Amino acid sequence: MKPVRLLEGTAVPLERSDVDTDQIIPSDWLKRVERTGFGRGLFSEWRDDQEFVLNRPEYFGATMLVAGPRFGTGSSREHAVWALMDYGFTAIIAPSFGDIFRNNASKQGLVIVELGITDVESLWTLVKADPSLLVVVDVERLCVEVPSAGWERTFTLDSMTRERLLNGWDDISLTLLREDEISSYEATSDAPTLQGLFDQDGHVVLPH
Repeated sequence: MKPVRLLEGTAVPLERSDVDTDQIIPSDWLKRVERTGFGRGLFSEWRDDQEFVLNRPEYFGATMLVAGPRFGTGSSREHAVWALMDYGFTAIIAPSFGDIFRNNASKQGLVIVELGITDVESLWTLVKADPSLLVVVDVERLCVEVPSAGWERTFTLDSMTRERLLNGWDDISLTLLREDEISSYEATSDAPTLQGLFDQDGHVVLPH
């Protein structure tokens, strides 16, 4: 994944609480084998309503989603994060999140910003009054700003998640940070390995 330091964009006020992963991406979409194209299924059951906030033209192109408490609860599907990112969201701001959703997001580079309910409601008010307002999420400084309104709040991230985002480390990247140690262990260890069990084409070599 790419390093994430400073995010800038407009925001969508999703004034709903307890938005679970099935509402984010309904189960019908889980049959897909690709990791792309899920943005079309984001909140698909709600998007049938022309008054739903994502259907309103003033919020087209927004990259920040400002939601209510307990966003992303429910099943552990990674597809919820894929759908949000495929749609174009780079950060989700809410008072609280489902733990598994939060963990999945950190591994994909989707920034999770937890603010108090009063601050979220304040941000809703600003965005609804002027949907063109620029919202800034600074991962390095751990703050959210609406510069034109003089509005700024701080948030917290655990140190590992912050380092992941700033450096663009996914799980594979974290493993490769120890590549030298892994290679050294493989060269000196007496532990059983899979070496010699496959030929050059990747086929299993059966013992004679």
